[in-house]
Amino acid sequence: MPKHILIIQGHPDSSEERFCHALAESYEAGAKQAGHDVRQISVATLDFPLLRTQEDFMSGSPPPEIAAAQQDIAWANHLVILYPLWLGTMPALLKGFLEQVFRPHFAFQIGEASTSWAKKLKGKSARVVITMGMPAMVYRWYFGAHSLKSLERNILGFCGIGPIRESLIGMIEAKKGARRRKWLERMVAYGAEGR
Repeated sequence: MPKHILIIQGHPDSSEERFCHALAESYEAGAKQAGHDVRQISVATLDFPLLRTQEDFMSGSPPPEIAAAQQDIAWANHLVILYPLWLGTMPALLKGFLEQVFRPHFAFQIGEASTSWAKKLKGKSARVVITMGMPAMVYRWYFGAHSLKSLERNILGFCGIGPIRESLIGMIEAKKGARRRKWLERMVAYGAEGR
């Protein structure tokens, strides 16, 4: 059954030479070939302020580009989030985007006693794709994939998104030719499957 898929390209450099962009394009091509509806957000091209107060996060109005991104997320059955690992975590621009988008009343609703919350994005699945300079196994086992786990648990899972699948692409600078083609082909297949 066709899905509504939203690709969130989280690389802060909009230059097409970045491998994250090729991965996103491959995923989109596979998804469209299989009949899925696809939209894409490039965080690098958006202009939005960083949140600076709890009051703004809890009750402020999102800027127009963020409100449009929320509409795309509401439309989607499946999210694909791609980004490079920078200093052990996602780039600051992507984190700022996620803070703006996953606000109360859109992504979750806090109960009256502030001891419970409603997960408002239930029924959506996700795939997180991270590129990195270190071997993916080192990131996963030695560092515990701490920033990935934080994204999965504290943002996506907190709002009800699941299941969440992962693609960790290590040694990105060493991956040339056949190694890169293998990952691009894998993204096409994931897109076709809508997962």
